[in-house]
Amino acid sequence: MTLAVTPHALRHIRRIVRTHLRRWGMPELSDAAELAVTEVLANVIRHAADGLCALRVLRQDGGIRVEVSDGSLALPVPRRAGELDEDGRGLALLGAITHAWAAEPAADGTGKTVWFELKAGG
Repeated sequence: MTLAVTPHALRHIRRIVRTHLRRWGMPELSDAAELAVTEVLANVIRHAADGLCALRVLRQDGGIRVEVSDGSLALPVPRRAGELDEDGRGLALLGAITHAWAAEPAADGTGKTVWFELKAGG
């Protein structure tokens, strides 16, 4: 689905993700999935000039994969946030709560996709 992401929209997107997980019998992934989706979409709000992205929530054997594609060519780079920094912890958090994540440039050079995976029961 293509979304115009705003801070207000995040609440609705989290509810959609939670609903999918409940229907797929993986409600235990909801907290981590909602937090990870929020972090990835916050980067869309901050770095994609038009605030548009495509969101895909994919059911996998024993878990999920979430993909967020936007028009920004800049790949996210993890950084070490200072003690008093107000931001810069999102990718570290993403790494801590997901089983895997990465960012890849679009094959056609029009943007990038950031994805993460969560596994049920582990």
